[in-house]
Amino acid sequence: TMAHQRFRKFNTRDTYPDQNLDNDLCQVVRAGNMVFLRGQVGTDFNGNLIGQNDPRAQAEQAMKNVKQLLEDAGSCLEEVCKITIYLTNPKDREAVYRTVGQFLKGVFPVSTGVVVAGLAKPEWLMEIDVIAVIDEVRR
Repeated sequence: TMAHQRFRKFNTRDTYPDQNLDNDLCQVVRAGNMVFLRGQVGTDFNGNLIGQNDPRAQAEQAMKNVKQLLEDAGSCLEEVCKITIYLTNPKDREAVYRTVGQFLKGVFPVSTGVVVAGLAKPEWLMEIDVIAVIDEVRR
């Protein structure tokens, strides 16, 4: 079997039709017991933005995506080890972090927060990058 499993494969020409791209990517890679997620934003898996100008709603959708993607790879929120949150406006920090924190209550991952000039689409206010490690003993 392959050492890496790739879930929810896609091509950027389909997800960014307004940009001239052609990259083969996926939403999740499981390598052994490690799980790496693509940065998640406030869009559902059909590409619909949830929460125009609402950082809390975008964070909630991003975390719903994170939960589903971890489950796709045989993991769960409790196995999240590292998060990086990107914000386009530092004033959105409390709303985003409160929302993310509700999903990760009792998990205690390490966390890095970064304020950036912009994300891949201007309507995105936040993005979260997640790494999890599957507890093989528990499984």
